[in-house]
Amino acid sequence: ALRLRGGGAPLLPGRFSVFPLFFLALLLGFASLLWLQLSCSGEGPAPGGGQSRGAPLQPCLPQAPLPLVEDEPSWGPHRLALLVPFRERFEELLTFVPYMHRFLSTKRIRHHIFILNQVDHFRFNRASLINVGFLESGNDTDYIAMHDVDLLPLNEQLDYSFPEAGPFHVASPELHPLYHYKTYVGGILLLTKQHYEMCNGMSNRFWGWGREDDEFYRRIKGAGLQVRRPSGITTGYETFQHLHDPAWRKRDQKRIAAQKQEQFKVDRKGGLNNVRYRIESRTALSVAGAPCTVLNVLLDCDTNETPWCTFG
Repeated sequence: ALRLRGGGAPLLPGRFSVFPLFFLALLLGFASLLWLQLSCSGEGPAPGGGQSRGAPLQPCLPQAPLPLVEDEPSWGPHRLALLVPFRERFEELLTFVPYMHRFLSTKRIRHHIFILNQVDHFRFNRASLINVGFLESGNDTDYIAMHDVDLLPLNEQLDYSFPEAGPFHVASPELHPLYHYKTYVGGILLLTKQHYEMCNGMSNRFWGWGREDDEFYRRIKGAGLQVRRPSGITTGYETFQHLHDPAWRKRDQKRIAAQKQEQFKVDRKGGLNNVRYRIESRTALSVAGAPCTVLNVLLDCDTNETPWCTFG
């Protein structure tokens, strides 16, 4: 029987075997893990259909990332560059990188995550950052995902494979928790690199939040491409988890000078061909075991062309 150090009465009765004690410990550990899984918030939006009023909702932590065995035939011949425009969203990033790495690895999608961190003093320019990511993603990737850092896919039936037939809008209006108009192509959009070049990338004229996706939809149509969307997905608006809380993360929706009128025009000149930038640094990181590359990007702005790139 077990005794307290220094003698004294037995801690456990003499007939109490160590095997039932070991089994009890295993049972308690399993119950704790089950409680943690059921109590975390990764299965969808907050109760009542809205976001929490505090920090953004966090999904359940993923399991340890799967190893990426690229020489296995089951992974296929294509490699995805996951392009994530980013500025000061570190809480979302810590969730996003391991979650997406495991999600794509489970689906046998060869991929590399690029965090496009805008470090200049201009207003945020999502479209220019995607152009930069495209140019910097390397020749070992042959298609891209334009992917918001605050949007996580919850349905494993969502397709992230090579979009050979044309641009594939994963976060379609029928599934996105917020945006439901039929020409919407934001959130998560897959394109082959060839198709992205046919569109001359995205316009660099959109500083601040919004409208760059609407302009890109018109570029897609102008290039003779057809947007495809998921089919057979039955989870509706709960297909994704949207981590953004508008009360906690204010969006830059200010319209300066002629910006309000210009945002509805098609940019017929600019895109991949004239994006102006410098890579300050390139850093390989591992977030909870999931690999990614952080590009610190300094964008440049011609204030004669787009005076709304600064708050002035």
